[in-house]
Amino acid sequence: MSGGLLEGKRLVVTGVLTRGSIAFAVAEQAQRNGAEIVLTSFGRARRLTERAAAKLPSPPDVLELDVNSSDDLAALAAELRSRWGGVDGVVHAVAFAPADALGGGFLETPPESAAEAFRTSAYSFKALAAGLAPLMESGGSVVGLTFDASVAWPVYDWMGVSKAALESVNRYLARDLGERGVRVNLVAAGPVSTPAAGGIPGFERLASMWGRQAPLGWDPEDPAPVADAVCFLLSDLSRAVDGEILHVDGGFHAMGAPLEI
Repeated sequence: MSGGLLEGKRLVVTGVLTRGSIAFAVAEQAQRNGAEIVLTSFGRARRLTERAAAKLPSPPDVLELDVNSSDDLAALAAELRSRWGGVDGVVHAVAFAPADALGGGFLETPPESAAEAFRTSAYSFKALAAGLAPLMESGGSVVGLTFDASVAWPVYDWMGVSKAALESVNRYLARDLGERGVRVNLVAAGPVSTPAAGGIPGFERLASMWGRQAPLGWDPEDPAPVADAVCFLLSDLSRAVDGEILHVDGGFHAMGAPLEI
């Protein structure tokens, strides 16, 4: 697309697993707005990512990246410098918690599982941003996805704790990367029916709360509003937005307790 919101931007998008991923909607919208993108994936999931990539308007390359591997991060940075010379934006759409860290057994979760959830879902945001920030010599934008961590949710357990950590990491990254002209922000999305959501016990019950309480309503089958917000934060229109958590949830977060549960 010529003359789009992201015309000329070089973007890295993590977290595309299938066409149902929020990151897929971000990648699709970014391309439609003029961006050049690459996707990342690793291991057995890479084949799924490549299949999804083929469905994008302009099928992008899929580069190897395990966000918990310092070697992968260094190799990705080297490849991007060779390919593009620099990067304008990065989307962090990666999260994981072991099964015993979700589902209502908060008090029984072993420390190893809590630590794994934190490393993949929160620390990796720092690792990805710090690893690619040197490629943003003229400034840029790092955007991550969160799920409102200001309250305790049913069944979300240590993933909720990890999202709270992610939101804190966002603020510290904004502090430390701002002097380089690199903005760091999060989008707090309402519940979207993605492959990742399918691994959360009781997700449907959690998502149903939005239908009753979000003033604008909420469609968990439509990731487009979230993708639009991410593209805004990747664009120059957000040039003075930093350390922010932008809620895209139909207004749910601003309401009090529901009339009926």
